[in-house]
Amino acid sequence: MHEKTASFSIKHWAEDDKPREKLVNKGRTVLSDAELIAILIGSGSRKESAVGLSQRILATVNHNLNELGKLSVNQLKQFEGIGDAKAVTIAAALEVGRRRRGEERCSTTKIESSQDAFEILHPVMGELEHEEFWILYLNNSNKVIHKALLSKGGITGTLVDVRLVLKQALELGAVAIILAHNHPSGGLKPSAADKHITQKLKLASEALDIKILDHLILTQYGYLSFADKGML
Repeated sequence: MHEKTASFSIKHWAEDDKPREKLVNKGRTVLSDAELIAILIGSGSRKESAVGLSQRILATVNHNLNELGKLSVNQLKQFEGIGDAKAVTIAAALEVGRRRRGEERCSTTKIESSQDAFEILHPVMGELEHEEFWILYLNNSNKVIHKALLSKGGITGTLVDVRLVLKQALELGAVAIILAHNHPSGGLKPSAADKHITQKLKLASEALDIKILDHLILTQYGYLSFADKGML
């Protein structure tokens, strides 16, 4: 019985099969998703290796890391073998990856279309289960110089402070702004409140020679652009 359970332990594997050693010796790109997660959680159980546990978790989200990143700590803890520490480690690592993706895109992208703006904003807000309102501030080369969270909660239930938006634009030396908020419900139809705040910000910014280039409504799988739809 001891020999049977021992085979599940990573320490009994060949060196090339151990995730940590494999990463050090062969590089991180050769590891599978399950092997990378196995490194995060460190160990499995008497019945299952860390890689096996990781494979079982990934199978429940169709081996999609974006879907895995949506699971809460409590949801991760529902898997046998995942306690508080392992659940927090997985959640933190995936959040770091999400933020890195957004920052890399933001620092290298010149905004030339609504798609460019969407690709910067989606990692930040596309998967949220609550509504957030964000601002992209652009320089005269149409490059993003700052992105800022303006509010959380529905637009109708949260004050969008026009003065704060424009004050920050002036402090940054921004010449253009892109507005964005998400619809956790998945619908892309703009509400009356969406249209109202867009026009309110547009009128106020024009007095300072700051352009509102677009307002995006994002969901997990797509977006609506006010500019593309001729709604600005």
